[in-house]
Amino acid sequence: MFYTNMTSILAMCGMIAVLMLTRRWAGNKRVLLLLFNAAFLLVYSQKLFVFYMAWTALNFIGFRFLCVVPKWRKGWFLSAIAANVAAVSSLRLFEMDVWTNSLFDAVLFLGVIYNVLKVIDAYYFAYYVGKDGRAGAMDYFNFILFIPTFTSGPILKFRDFMADTRKPYQVDTTAFEAGIKRIILGLFKKFVIVAWMSRIFYDVMDGAGTLQTHESLFLMIWFYIWIYFDFSGYSDIAIGFGRLMGYNIPENFKKPFTAPTLTQYWRNWHATMADWFRDHVFLIFGRQTPSKWAGAAMSFGIMVLIGLWHGFNWLFVLWGVYHGIVIAIESLLGQTTVNKKKVSRSYFYFRCFVTQAIVVFAVIVYSYSPATGYETVLKIYRGLFTLPSF
Repeated sequence: MFYTNMTSILAMCGMIAVLMLTRRWAGNKRVLLLLFNAAFLLVYSQKLFVFYMAWTALNFIGFRFLCVVPKWRKGWFLSAIAANVAAVSSLRLFEMDVWTNSLFDAVLFLGVIYNVLKVIDAYYFAYYVGKDGRAGAMDYFNFILFIPTFTSGPILKFRDFMADTRKPYQVDTTAFEAGIKRIILGLFKKFVIVAWMSRIFYDVMDGAGTLQTHESLFLMIWFYIWIYFDFSGYSDIAIGFGRLMGYNIPENFKKPFTAPTLTQYWRNWHATMADWFRDHVFLIFGRQTPSKWAGAAMSFGIMVLIGLWHGFNWLFVLWGVYHGIVIAIESLLGQTTVNKKKVSRSYFYFRCFVTQAIVVFAVIVYSYSPATGYETVLKIYRGLFTLPSF
């Protein structure tokens, strides 16, 4: 959302300029970044600023407590996670108008489903590392409030962010050029390609009273490419700005169109989100090597959780069940990976085609929004079964 606002982009450019001008000051990256993050949120929305300051402060207290508490550590750990999941779930129900309260504002939900994952990751770090994992308030706040990745990721890992925090601000000419190019690429995707593709999508949608099979297939494929450019464009901008501010932001898209299995696909598409769910769920439930059936069950459960993370409605639950079933079957059959060097070229790309077909069939679920409801999704699926008349 921030990257569709020119004022926000100029503010981040200004922050980078200040960091470069003060690079001889050893603490510039930590102190100035905190001031920037807080000021940015305050200017954007006072309600958002107050909410995030309070939420982050509470979780910082919980984080430091978990680092040092000697007894009932697992209980405190699970309670902290449950409290955050409950809080974010409540916000989502307010956003959906299931619950209503005059104090709620939709702006409070901005970035919260991404930032709660960072909060939980910090609790994992505190639980498993203990006293050695303690971090200061300034660094913790910077981790949660980091503006370049605030609204939609990529999802940062606490350990990696703290490692970058300890390094002095160093962006040489090569890194600066790479960061600028990455930002320009992302802006081109967002403001040129995505704008053009969205216009064509809605022209086809609105131009037909009842869609037919070929039109629905076109819209599903078109929408898939559209959201790739939209989300990868956002990630490019976030990675570019983040790296220019002195932090190594992980890649979110790693050639997902050449994934020969759905398991590999989810390691390459929105990679930081899929990695987060896989790593954190397996840390609790699969610390020992699980059996095939247990591994398949956990994979299924992870995809259902990812569906609920995207939205609290039956469409996303079905989306998670659909992906979960396919990944579980791959796990049970031992077909989670395909080694390109050990199979024929034609077989490898056939598997890639099948994987993309599986994804395309369900991708239109992402077109759901509380404002438009289910109509777009249902219209396209109904159209699949409406053959053209000759």
